[in-house]
Amino acid sequence: MAFEPFIEFFRGIQHKFSTGTSPERPIVQNKEQMAYMRQLQREIKQKDVLHIPFDRLDLVVFDIETTGFYPYQGDEMISIGAVKIIHGEIREEETFYSLVHTEKEISPEIETLTGINNDQLLNAPTLPGVIDQFLHFSKDLPLVAHHAVHEKSFLQNIFWKLYRKPLQLRIIDTSFLYRIAEPDLNLVKLEDLCDHNGIPVINRHHALGDALLAAKLWTVYIEKVKDKGIDSLKDVYERI
Repeated sequence: MAFEPFIEFFRGIQHKFSTGTSPERPIVQNKEQMAYMRQLQREIKQKDVLHIPFDRLDLVVFDIETTGFYPYQGDEMISIGAVKIIHGEIREEETFYSLVHTEKEISPEIETLTGINNDQLLNAPTLPGVIDQFLHFSKDLPLVAHHAVHEKSFLQNIFWKLYRKPLQLRIIDTSFLYRIAEPDLNLVKLEDLCDHNGIPVINRHHALGDALLAAKLWTVYIEKVKDKGIDSLKDVYERI
C-alpha cells in the first residue's frame, strides 16, 4: 500500500489518546476463542522462524478487501483470503476465503473493484467468526501480504476490537524480497510485479485471488534472493 494509509493509521492512534475519548467497547468473545488466542500468542512468541531456511519455512499468504484505507475512521474489512506455502511450495488446495458481514453501504467504486455487493455482505459471516476461522487456518505460521501496511493496520484495529490485545502475529511484506532482489525496480502494484515476472494476473481484487498472486510472487523472489546468498528471514532483515 502507499505511504499515506500508513500515516493515517498512526494518526488514528494519536487521536484516540490525545482526545481523551475511550475506545469503543470490544465485541465479546467466548471463553474458547479467548483461550485459543492466548495459546496462539504464546506459540508465536516461542517459535523462532527467523533462522528457518526458506526451503523449510511454512507460511500463510493472505489478502483483505476493505471499504477504504482507514480502519480508525470506520472503514471495514469485507473479505479475506489466504493460501499456505509449505516447505516453499504453494498449496492451492489449502486455502481460506470468506466475506465479512457489514450493514454499512459499500461505495459503488468498491463494488465495481471487488465484485462484492451489499446483499452479499448482509448475509455474510460476522467478523468474530471469520477471524476465529482464519486464526485456526493460519495457526502459528508467519503471515505474508503484499505491501502489508494495509493488512496490518486493519488487523491491529480488529484485534483491539475483538480481544483488547495488540496484534502479535508476525506479518512479512513481499516488498522485503523484491527490494533486495531488484533494488532498482520501480514497481509497486501487485499486477505490475506479476507482469514483470511472467505471472498471469487472474482474479485481481478478489482476496483469495490476490493472495494466490502474492504467494506466486513470493516464491519467485525467494529464488532471486537465494541467488544473492539470502537463505532465511534473518538474512532478509539484516540485508534490509
